[in-house]
Amino acid sequence: MRKVKCPRCKKIVAWSDNNPFKPFCSARCRLLDLGAWASGKHRIPGDTPLQLDEEKKETTEH
Repeated sequence: MRKVKCPRCKKIVAWSDNNPFKPFCSARCRLLDLGAWASGKHRIPGDTPLQLDEEKKETTEH
């Protein structure tokens, strides 16, 4: 069976269909990670949709 590290706590967990929290080791780690995304601690680099909308508006006004 394949083993992976939990992205949150780095604990080794089995990668299987029997793990309802995969890739995390537990519901706690899954929720902590979700909270980090929701609070902005984790984010994908790049322009936000609001910035993209403003750029479109500026280019169509000129």
